[in-house]
Amino acid sequence: MRNDPLSLDELSGRIEAKGPAYTQLADTIWGFAELRFNEHQSVAAQIAVLEGEGFRITRDVAGLPTAFMAEWGEGGPVIGFLGEFDALAGLSQEAGVAEPRPVVQGGIGHGCGHNLLGSGAMLAAVAARDTLAAEGRKGTIRYYGCPGEEGGSGKTFMAREGVFDDLDAALCWHPGVFAGVNSARTLANFQVYFRFKGRPAHAAGSPHLGRSALDAVEIMNMGANYLREHMPSDARLHYAITDTGGNSPNVVQANAEVLYLIRSPKVAQAAALFERVKRCAEGAAHMTETQLTVEIDKACSEVMPNTVLEMAMHENIRRLGPPVFDDADRAFAAEIRRTLTPDDIESSVEFFGAPPEAASLDMAEDILPFDGTPRWMPGSTDVGDVSWVVPTVQCHGANYAVGTPFHTWQMVAQGKSPAAHKGMLHAAKAMAATALDAIRDPELLARAKAELKQRTGGKPYACPIPAEVMAPPLRARRP
Repeated sequence: MRNDPLSLDELSGRIEAKGPAYTQLADTIWGFAELRFNEHQSVAAQIAVLEGEGFRITRDVAGLPTAFMAEWGEGGPVIGFLGEFDALAGLSQEAGVAEPRPVVQGGIGHGCGHNLLGSGAMLAAVAARDTLAAEGRKGTIRYYGCPGEEGGSGKTFMAREGVFDDLDAALCWHPGVFAGVNSARTLANFQVYFRFKGRPAHAAGSPHLGRSALDAVEIMNMGANYLREHMPSDARLHYAITDTGGNSPNVVQANAEVLYLIRSPKVAQAAALFERVKRCAEGAAHMTETQLTVEIDKACSEVMPNTVLEMAMHENIRRLGPPVFDDADRAFAAEIRRTLTPDDIESSVEFFGAPPEAASLDMAEDILPFDGTPRWMPGSTDVGDVSWVVPTVQCHGANYAVGTPFHTWQMVAQGKSPAAHKGMLHAAKAMAATALDAIRDPELLARAKAELKQRTGGKPYACPIPAEVMAPPLRARRP
């Protein structure tokens, strides 16, 4: 047992020593590539490693079969690390190849780096635990295995069940192009099924007897498209027709379904926009004489930044410096960049808030600037719901070639690369160091909690998913 705190260099050395086991885990999960709430192999692999590290495991958290919690220690403060492991449909891709080459046509791939995300957060949790044990400090370290971030809002369902209520702070990261604090204002969202039921008929012989559900979907979409002109400019509407009612044009389609993703900067605004979209659906049902059923699939809140923890994390990243890449890393990155357009690269640099001159680099060679001001990020994450419950801080990793867009084959191709591993270890160091700062410095935690209270106005967290809406795995079990 030590009387003095471990230095950042000592912590970094410990993480580097443990790194190979966790990069191997990330590569294993890259190969599993499972969709939302079906990440059974990935969960089993993570649990096996954490049990080997001596963590206590709680399975089926919030009733979700692929949600779990790993815990070590006792007493406060209680620090949580958030991990993910789900992949995306249609993004199968051979690793290390700078051209589209799916392993399985139309298959699944880690196009958002969640194989790295969960493994890196686990490594940070284990490193923080090891350091607490070495220093003889009390405290509790938790790793949360969070399913279904991609289109599932697993953390929102977990937050609704109070899973994060007793945390003092939460930490997370996301693989990306540049290393630095991820302080962003995101979009809240609602994902909703609109199902129409009509009446079949012979499309030529007796069309007047039919009531087309597909017509209702198309009319609804037309109304929603006109709505775009009259909604806030920073809101977003996306939809996919998930059931066209059949393949025969000679039958009036009796059933059809469309799935909408409705986003706005604040959860109350997203809820209001959802009501307007619903009126488009109701109007379409009225016009086509069809029956409408509306089912909320999931929702999530906007992220609540915490400048106190973000500045502490930024200082740790500044002291760490950026990941160190070699010529082989840069050479593969250059191959990837040749598959990207100038617009791809410019958009990526702007997304991360990096200076424009960074667009000329193959790999990010510096950390992102940060002055405590959150940036605008037109995406959504269920980390937002955790951030309303407990002070939450996130960072980005430098894992991919500069310009790599999210949700693309290029990201999947780089998911097992040495550069991706280096960025993951770097992020683990930043998270572990910041967690230890929060444990060692009660005043830091107190100020972080005070900021959260000030930002929320002292109002308790209100889950945007109604209490009667079950998570998809539980929904599927209904009789």
